[in-house]
Amino acid sequence: MEAEAAKFIGAGLAGTALIGAGIGIGSIFSKYLEGALRNPSAAAGQRTNLLLGFALCEATGLFGFVLAMIILFS
Repeated sequence: MEAEAAKFIGAGLAGTALIGAGIGIGSIFSKYLEGALRNPSAAAGQRTNLLLGFALCEATGLFGFVLAMIILFS
């Protein structure tokens, strides 16, 4: 019984990575839009950095989700 409760707690804690990923993705896109509206000519040059940051934040969230599922169902 206690082991099952510990699984749920561990999966919940691992799932908190999704919160950080959501905050990070929102921050990345808001800063990109802020910079693009201030200097539209430089926006195209920063698109690669935007997509790289988005991919890294999304990967962090996915790793947390997969870890939570592994903890929950193993």
